[in-house]
Amino acid sequence: MKIKILSPQWGHEHLDIAKFLSKIKDAGYDGIDTWIPLDAKDKRILFDYLQQHEMYIVSHQHRAEGSTFKDFKSSFIKELYECAEPGPLLINSHTGKDYFSLEQNLELVDAADEFSAKTGIAVAHETHRGRLGYSPQITNEVFKLRPDFKITADLSHWVCVTESILENFKDIVDEAIKRSIHIHARVGFEEGPQVADPAAPEWKYALDNFLAWWDSIVAVNAQSGREILPITTEFGPEPYMPKAPNSDKPLADQFAINCFMKDLLIKRYHQHR
Repeated sequence: MKIKILSPQWGHEHLDIAKFLSKIKDAGYDGIDTWIPLDAKDKRILFDYLQQHEMYIVSHQHRAEGSTFKDFKSSFIKELYECAEPGPLLINSHTGKDYFSLEQNLELVDAADEFSAKTGIAVAHETHRGRLGYSPQITNEVFKLRPDFKITADLSHWVCVTESILENFKDIVDEAIKRSIHIHARVGFEEGPQVADPAAPEWKYALDNFLAWWDSIVAVNAQSGREILPITTEFGPEPYMPKAPNSDKPLADQFAINCFMKDLLIKRYHQHR
């Protein structure tokens, strides 16, 4: 199994897409985790660059919308097919809403499974606040009902939602680890989805917990014979990144933090490079 480390485009939307792609390539990333551009020119630049430089992409589905569930489902399916265009490693999906019924969210999971059967592209449903997988308890219900349900493990959301380091959810976390085919490598804490700087000594306890979870995900995927496990260093900009009071100055540099995480993960999982 090979691990590919991806950079998020999130937080760098202001940069020309070609310049950003060159920036992450020069920084040593294997590819990008991003949405499909709405602008046709930017889409072509993105697709061409990835092909020419043999870089990878995880497509990000987050734009599904609709004033009714029927409209949302239709939009969701349309967005999945748009995300399939560049031939991604997989699609990371913000699936459903936390206020949809379990039955409605399961309809979306089943629609994603049908899409995957037709295209051969896996959909990883992100454990994200406000979505289907917003909490360990609700996600566990889906685990019970859908044995093939796969996730993007962004456990920073779960530690925030439960105000814990998931001490009381070991069985669910163990099941989540078995279902994870993509990692969003952001470190959260009991009161938020992102520590200000994972290299700071005060956040060592949180980083160590997340690294242990990621180690387990890597081991499970290696044992299963997965060809590629993508990991995205997904530390984000404001408001995930706190800023100094009475200013617009972030407490840390987003890109530098993500590069710190990239280097840490490359060193930690060097046998899978």
